[in-house]
Amino acid sequence: MTTLRIDRADGILTVQDMGREGYLGQGLSRGGAMDRLALIEAAALLDLPAPLAGIEMAGAGGLFSVTAPTRVALTGAAMLATLDDAPLRWQASHLILPGQKLRIGAVQSGVYGYLTPAGGIDTPPMLGSRAAHLSAGLGAFLTAGDTLPCAPDPDPDAPPRVIEVAGRFNGGTLRVADGPQTGLFDDDVLQAFYDTPFTRAPRGNRQGIQLDAKPRFTSDHAAGLASDMIGPGDLQMTGDGLPYVLMAECQTMGGYPRIGQIIPADLPRMAQAAPGAMLRFQRLTQDQADALWRSDADLLHEAAARCHNLIRDPSTIADLLSYQLVGGVTAGRELEECRCRSI
Repeated sequence: MTTLRIDRADGILTVQDMGREGYLGQGLSRGGAMDRLALIEAAALLDLPAPLAGIEMAGAGGLFSVTAPTRVALTGAAMLATLDDAPLRWQASHLILPGQKLRIGAVQSGVYGYLTPAGGIDTPPMLGSRAAHLSAGLGAFLTAGDTLPCAPDPDPDAPPRVIEVAGRFNGGTLRVADGPQTGLFDDDVLQAFYDTPFTRAPRGNRQGIQLDAKPRFTSDHAAGLASDMIGPGDLQMTGDGLPYVLMAECQTMGGYPRIGQIIPADLPRMAQAAPGAMLRFQRLTQDQADALWRSDADLLHEAAARCHNLIRDPSTIADLLSYQLVGGVTAGRELEECRCRSI
């Protein structure tokens, strides 16, 4: 068993995995990582068959150490990272040895970064998941001095890898499918909604994120609307006529009208939009939305195709002289000697 120790916690740190399925009837939303794709990309970097539990870091990381050689993947929102003061590349995997200090600083773009050990964090599951679901009272924030058990790295000698990641950390366009209450909004309101640029407001957390804009979007047909089942990606129109995007730890029932639902493929972009980021919405037909759906297994396969071995910069390798750099070097006369012997 490997132990991952948190020597210092600078951001909001929690253990997260892909969340809990099957508890909506008991009033518990799925929860799990805000950027689920980041955990899938971590699994691809570490050549794992499925995503495992890691540490979600909101805003900043901290100082970490391990008790056994362990590869870790650094994914999600880019943060400054060093290993014993040597810079580490983000969106990549790296080997951490006992006694070394992994420092993860402030986020550079986006909101949520992820530190995933190759064996996965192996804390006892709660309702089938290791994810902290703070609004439901499951798990807790991680603090300095906490130690997390991890399963052994299945291949600590594997070379470090890097993954090519499309930018999803600075806002952009979010694709939306109609929902069961889209018809409550008049056509001119819907047109205005899709024509309007929004700003990610300061108010937001793992339950939901508020957006801001000059226009307001209301429905005269929403009065007395009964509470209905809701979930991540739903675009609720609150009483002030501005959208509130439901996220991983949202409630399971709500009475505000929903103008549509952000498709799962774009929820990571929404999660990683920092306050002030510009966002727009693009309306899809149901067929278009269905065509863009991918299972977690599909996403992992696609992420693995974007990985390749990391070529390290020799100037950043502190123990460069310990490597065998001249294996296979010859005197350069072999070809001539071979020709002489053949005459």
